[in-house]
Amino acid sequence: MKRIAILSDTHGLLRPEVMERLEGADVILHAGDINTRAIVDALRTCAPVYIVRGNNDKEWAADLPHDLTVTIEGIRFFMVHNKKDIPKGLSGVDVVVYGHSHKYACEEREGVLWLNPGSCGRRRFDQEITLCMMEIEDGEYRTEKITIPHERK
Repeated sequence: MKRIAILSDTHGLLRPEVMERLEGADVILHAGDINTRAIVDALRTCAPVYIVRGNNDKEWAADLPHDLTVTIEGIRFFMVHNKKDIPKGLSGVDVVVYGHSHKYACEEREGVLWLNPGSCGRRRFDQEITLCMMEIEDGEYRTEKITIPHERK
């Protein structure tokens, strides 16, 4: 079994509660808006990392891809930061991972899982702080929404 941590929109903040979750991951997928190389370096201390560039990832992230396709344990992932940049007619993938809106979403459409892990970095407005943990075993996957408690203003 492989455990995959799927996150997005950290915006320069890697919370201790998120790091605790990442310690049990075999792979990390990050859907962009990382904001600093230090976050990437910290993620890489936990597990292999696949990252795409977000709209707030500037000069330091010039080497990061706009989108990425990766296969883990037979499950094929397509990753991009902004949902509007997903190619029309995308095929041959099992899971589409995107971010940008800071809102968790997980829905199956025509046999493909569309997943936005939300934001686990800096909080915007009154939105939840979330990420997704996925387990893959024998070609099947299961997702779990992780909500990080936070202070209300």
